[in-house]
Amino acid sequence: MLANKEGQKVPHVTFKARQNGDWLDLDYNSVFKGKKVVIFALPGAFTPTCSSTHLPRYEELAPVLFKNGIDAIYCLSVNDGFVMEAWANNQKAKNIQLLPDGNGEFSRALGMLVDKADLGFGSRSWRYSMLVNDGTIEKMFIEPEKPGDPFEVSDADTMLKHINPDARLPDEVSIFTKSGCRFCKEARHLLEKNGYQYEEIVLDGGISYKTLRNVTGASSAPQIYINKEKVGGLDDLKKYLES
Repeated sequence: MLANKEGQKVPHVTFKARQNGDWLDLDYNSVFKGKKVVIFALPGAFTPTCSSTHLPRYEELAPVLFKNGIDAIYCLSVNDGFVMEAWANNQKAKNIQLLPDGNGEFSRALGMLVDKADLGFGSRSWRYSMLVNDGTIEKMFIEPEKPGDPFEVSDADTMLKHINPDARLPDEVSIFTKSGCRFCKEARHLLEKNGYQYEEIVLDGGISYKTLRNVTGASSAPQIYINKEKVGGLDDLKKYLES
């Protein structure tokens, strides 16, 4: 059984991380002391759910979590520092620091180290998240013990709702652009200036204007969508922001 450790101190472990090609020791004090942090743990870097959903959503909601009293967000996995640094770069993680629990020391001491030998993984961390205040675990969301890789309660939205049920989620913004398009550049600048995070779909590398017309009904870039609503091109975006 994976025991809930709420009210207990986290293990005193030094994480052997990599940053900009150099070794970086992250000890208990630097990670936890005097801080209110969120940690989410997962089975492995570059694995499907971890790469497509778990880490990206924490990255997306990080600014909201910071506004609600969180000092830092950490992603932990039983991988070495080289792998975790490469994954951080691959994910373009700016708001989250990755903790390599290479020997499984932290996960073992917390009671979250599990055997995934059937997948060829060896010992890995179970998937969970926790809110830690000055080294004390205030809340844990542990995935249910059932076959496979359940992902039901350790997600970023669940953690945010626990911290502040009334927190405003960030707007979901998508923008279709074309390389070298000055109107697209201005649209990106306006979105960033107004605090919008956005997903950019570049009409190069196999994505054509035919796709743009089929999806948006327009034949010019940029085309912007906010919260599933079509805003339109650059002039439409200006009007939207003015209103």
